[in-house]
Amino acid sequence: MKLSVCLLLVTLALCCYQANAEVCPALASELLDFFFLSEPLFKLSLAKFDAPPEAVAAKSGVKRCTDQMSLQKRALIAEVLVKIVKKCSV
Repeated sequence: MKLSVCLLLVTLALCCYQANAEVCPALASELLDFFFLSEPLFKLSLAKFDAPPEAVAAKSGVKRCTDQMSLQKRALIAEVLVKIVKKCSV
């Protein structure tokens, strides 16, 4: 639950910043990939960002934690994130 709240707050901060309220499509795609792709596929999707190995390892560790959540809970979080993106993109 704590991880979900942290992800939600980070998403709100990134998406709803007053100077630029348009959401980057890569961010939206990466957030949904984070919740629904398997770990090997998620690592492939992260490769496009050319992140350092330490960052990929850290993100994979968090992903393993969220993968333990039920699919229904992950779907609820994704639904909230989609609502935030829609609201921030208006």
